[in-house]
Amino acid sequence: MKTRTLRSDLLILLATAIWGFAFVAQRVGMEYMGPFWFNALRFAMGSLVLVPLLGRRDPADVPPAVQLRVGLLAGLILFLGASAQQIGLVYTTAGKAGFITGLYVIFVPLLGVFWRQHTYLDAWLGAVLAAAGMYLLSVAETLTINPGDVLVLASAVCWAFHIHLIDRYAHRMSPFRLAFTQFVACAVLSGLTAALVETPVLPTAREAWGALLYAGFLSVGIGYTLQVVAQREAHPTHAAILFSLEAVFAALGGWWLLDETLSTRQLLGCGLMLGGMLLSQLRPFTRRAPVSLS
Repeated sequence: MKTRTLRSDLLILLATAIWGFAFVAQRVGMEYMGPFWFNALRFAMGSLVLVPLLGRRDPADVPPAVQLRVGLLAGLILFLGASAQQIGLVYTTAGKAGFITGLYVIFVPLLGVFWRQHTYLDAWLGAVLAAAGMYLLSVAETLTINPGDVLVLASAVCWAFHIHLIDRYAHRMSPFRLAFTQFVACAVLSGLTAALVETPVLPTAREAWGALLYAGFLSVGIGYTLQVVAQREAHPTHAAILFSLEAVFAALGGWWLLDETLSTRQLLGCGLMLGGMLLSQLRPFTRRAPVSLS
């Protein structure tokens, strides 16, 4: 069991690093296309990664119709979260977006209250620290809030719901079919929205395709699939702590590849947010039995 847990934690750490640096690719992609069309293309690319794995016979204890419903629901949550995050990245930096997105680690135990999961004092103290950190990071001295930060924060709530859904069903159905279904659903919803509000055309710039290839094949195809596979075995506390490190990789990628800088005030905010994320997960919260969607 310890070996499987360690393997799952390493898979989550790899996914976290991929997601963190993906903020750079997502920022670059916004220079060449609209957010909805970018998401449509990258989630379509991500689904192609899983096509060779769909023939695997993985054990499942839920009916195919329920598996389809879970996959579609996960895809809808992905669409809402990815759309809010992608639009938000137009107005904020990759580093800031990474730290704000990391607040889903706080929202996971807080949302657990609605599923009758006990939340320890550590989680509430962590939430206070993270909120204070976000204020220093996102709110200017004139008390104005960057609209991009608000959108990225909304995406963090979506990721928290997504983690709960995957945690309940990943071990009860094929991880590859679940991942494939949610990718296709998100790609279709993003494409339809792009057709309504944007002018979707295939980009011609090499930089645009570089961003798409990373965000599609690596961030979506590999990163989200690693999440589904790893959450079948990973201890919730270990998984949450590792997921919070996405913010560190995002800040590192923004500094290294985009020459983004953070002020002393913003660095302090990042430190408080990361501290709050870790503090909120010092002890696991009680999980309730999965609720059937059938």
